Amino acid sequence: MPILDVTVIGDPPAQARSGWAGRIAEAAGAVFQSDPGNTWVVLHEHPSEDYAENAASPGERYAPVFVRVLKKNVPLEPELKMEIEALTRAVAEVCGRDPARVHVIYEPPAAGRVAFGGRLVE
Repeated sequence: MPILDVTVIGDPPAQARSGWAGRIAEAAGAVFQSDPGNTWVVLHEHPSEDYAENAASPGERYAPVFVRVLKKNVPLEPELKMEIEALTRAVAEVCGRDPARVHVIYEPPAAGRVAFGGRLVE
């Protein structure tokens, strides 16, 4: 049940970003080894002018991608480290960004605190 909330900073051409959500879902599903329909992606795009880093010059090439991951349980290291590295590479490839600009943030485990259709994830 991994859910990815992906925020892409910048304004890539429409043809470049066409299908990103689906391609990220497929790549993430492979990373998480999830069954079909069990990895969900919500994609948000923010224009470059709505993002800033202190003491840095703006530029599309440096625009980051933020990936928030919600899973039933978060794996322990070293599995977590391998998962993050694989997910970072996959998202970077889909979005055409340097992996150093893809930032992955794991949410606390969903078990016992998130519900789908009124049913608590246990």
